[in-house]
Amino acid sequence: MTSIEGSDLTALVNVGRSVAGHFERIGITRIAQLVDQDPVELYERMSAASGERLDPCLLDTVMSAVDQAEGRPGRPWWHYTPQRKRLQAQRDR
Repeated sequence: MTSIEGSDLTALVNVGRSVAGHFERIGITRIAQLVDQDPVELYERMSAASGERLDPCLLDTVMSAVDQAEGRPGRPWWHYTPQRKRLQAQRDR
């Protein structure tokens, strides 16, 4: 059994094997590890681990995963796109 198969991350809406793999590369293998995490920091760590800037839509998915881990309802990743764009605009100022 691979570690992804032993992970519960794929129980989250929007998290499949690929996204679970990004989490695993930064040491996140369980939903409980997402509680109180900063989605932007997780995304930045994922990008650093991959050696390239990952698709910004992955950040939307990470935001969704953290929300679910903290007890909020699962929503499609695109629900988070406007929030991500606001965050990026604030950081670019």
